[in-house]
Amino acid sequence: MPDIEILLEMIKDDARLGVVNCNGKNQVTLVEPQNDKGSVVVFGLPDDIVVIKADMFTSPDSVFCGSKGECKRADFVMVANSGKKRVIVCIEMKARRDSAKEIVQQLAGTRCFMAYCQEIGKTFWQKKDFLNDYVYRFVSIGQISIAKKQTRMTRHAGLHDRPERMLKIAWPHHLQFNQLAGGS
Repeated sequence: MPDIEILLEMIKDDARLGVVNCNGKNQVTLVEPQNDKGSVVVFGLPDDIVVIKADMFTSPDSVFCGSKGECKRADFVMVANSGKKRVIVCIEMKARRDSAKEIVQQLAGTRCFMAYCQEIGKTFWQKKDFLNDYVYRFVSIGQISIAKKQTRMTRHAGLHDRPERMLKIAWPHHLQFNQLAGGS
């Protein structure tokens, strides 16, 4: 069974966002959970994709102390297999500027959530290579409730393959999935 199908079985419907086909192209609207006026549409999604509301996963603060941010999660995670690329994109949205340290913790917590999902797939779906060959990308989208301006992206040298090297996007106007996923 393909990884995307396993995720569709594993993750409840209300913890996923629906992908909409508009004029023959897939898109999804991400709404910042703490600010329903702040939203971003991501265009050009591949057919094999799951968009998960990662922050719906109950905080493990009944077990962990949380002193290092280990109980935090980002808002969304996209798991996609375009045929050419298998990617997991962790996304944190902010209506205002927030500390980079907190955003890094949220993105790192989402990676831990996905590692948990990976182990669930390997153990309970008995798929030993579940999500093994996916690459991670980390994205912070800010100033989402402010009137749209020219989209501004800040990249570190190299890929945004670690929370500390996240792709920072401000005033998002027209985002394409390939921008978030790091190319084709």
